Amino acid sequence: MLHGYGSTILEGAWLTLSLALTSMTLAIALGLVGAAFRLSPLRWLALLGEGYSTIIRGIPDLVLILLIFYGGQDVVNRVAPLLGYHHYIDINPFIAGVCTMGFIFGAYLSETFRGAFMAIDKGQAEAGAAYGMSGMQVFWRVLVPQMIRFAIPGFTNNWLVLTKATALISVVGLQDMMFKAKNAADATREPFTFFLAVAALYLLLTTVSLLALRLLEKRYCVGARLAEL
Repeated sequence: MLHGYGSTILEGAWLTLSLALTSMTLAIALGLVGAAFRLSPLRWLALLGEGYSTIIRGIPDLVLILLIFYGGQDVVNRVAPLLGYHHYIDINPFIAGVCTMGFIFGAYLSETFRGAFMAIDKGQAEAGAAYGMSGMQVFWRVLVPQMIRFAIPGFTNNWLVLTKATALISVVGLQDMMFKAKNAADATREPFTFFLAVAALYLLLTTVSLLALRLLEKRYCVGARLAEL
């Protein structure tokens, strides 16, 4: 049915999954930093976090991908000679994809995490401080564990969107399943067959992710439900 291209597309699917997981890891880190900045009592930090979130969320993902990939490569090759390196630097599409998707979705997650932190009773942080914890200890030991329960629904939505958005990285040459399906479609002149196969793989990936994250949400809500009884 896939004219021998099935294994090739599955290899691309594994690369797509690797890209999504690595990008989300970076996005989580940037999202936490962005949320911490936006909730900071220091005005300049709050403005920096707000600017990051507003600007990135206001520009289409494809535009940002092209801007960061080609613009970033141009900047690197302009700076390299100043540091004594005179060879052309070709940025790896996977690394570029991870940095781009992580940077974009870090802005979305900063909003998700900010809302989750704001949903926590302020008395929790005050109690941690009363026990002698530092600000960082209160953040990581008291606030973050409770924040996760409130953030999971928004996180789930961002993960699903990020997973589907990985298809855009094929425009910069990453040989993910979209890239390989396009090559197979051009070779066989059967685009519907291969793009339908890719759609089915994306649907499978997002469905499994949704089920797993729903189970995670139920687990984190157990303690809260017991406390309400």
